[in-house]
Amino acid sequence: MSIKAEYIWIDGTEPTALLRSKTKILADGATPPVWGFDGSSTNQAEGHSSDRVLRPVFTCPDPIRGGEHILVLCEVEEIDGQSHSSNTRALLRPIAERYADQESWFGIEQEYTFFKGSRPLGFPEGGFPAPQGPYYCGVGADAIFGREIVELHLDRCLAAGLAISGINAEVMPGQWEFQVGPAGPLEVSDHLWIARWLLYRTAEEFGVEATLDAKPARGDWNGAGAHTNFSTKAMREGYDAIITACEALGEGDKPMEHVTQYGSGIESRLTGAHETAPWNKYSYGVSHRGASVRIPWQVEVDKKGYIEDRRPNANVDPYVVTRLLVDTCCAALEKAGQV
Repeated sequence: MSIKAEYIWIDGTEPTALLRSKTKILADGATPPVWGFDGSSTNQAEGHSSDRVLRPVFTCPDPIRGGEHILVLCEVEEIDGQSHSSNTRALLRPIAERYADQESWFGIEQEYTFFKGSRPLGFPEGGFPAPQGPYYCGVGADAIFGREIVELHLDRCLAAGLAISGINAEVMPGQWEFQVGPAGPLEVSDHLWIARWLLYRTAEEFGVEATLDAKPARGDWNGAGAHTNFSTKAMREGYDAIITACEALGEGDKPMEHVTQYGSGIESRLTGAHETAPWNKYSYGVSHRGASVRIPWQVEVDKKGYIEDRRPNANVDPYVVTRLLVDTCCAALEKAGQV
């Protein structure tokens, strides 16, 4: 018996990489082998030397095809086995390994927006809906658009065994969120990329586009982010480590090092309005959704827990945001002897 293996990879498109995939037929029970593709068609090679390599790194059930069919997430390599320059997962691996003993956990809140043609789903043709207010976690046909897609996507993520932990409608018509985690940096990132692929693939069946644009509708509407919840073992055990992490994220050039890699179009979203801090000013605070980094109120009460980096865009590369947070915060905690 043969199975279908959908090989999925992240391309070299800038400023925001796209997902690509193609199908390989395997014998039932076979380990997905290294495969190849035309990098000149994915912004990852020149035409005169276009072969690039797909190396499987994560496999899960394919909830669309069902049966024994699988999804295969891959890293992109050069033909000599070196990591391709677009392979951000390869940059995360050594950082995750270096600080593995600190047991970093992540929960990423992936916001996205459905579009039908040139308009967000739920926006009337030739006009605008009522101002934001009733849409967040709303109920009813006058407030909610695309729920059937969202529910099917959730079912498929669960069937694939992904660490998806919830969904909710967001503040603009056609805008939704799903959450992945808690999980380690590599696992949460792998699962988020697969969940994104399943989102695009599911919306495709309804003739709808799912976009991660940071500011999908201009005007008095919230943008779309990927708020990233982060903790280490020390942070989950004591409040001093929480403060150390928050302070480390604001030291020297760290704010700009992070924010410039937190997704395309970040200046249009982090304006200081719509529950954001200005992109060029770092701050942290308890229960403060206008801060760069929020300490949840329960964390201050319990004197332990996690922090929420509210700066990453919806279109951020999770391999990048997890690498930056681990590298900055874990190094600071190690230096402070809080590990």
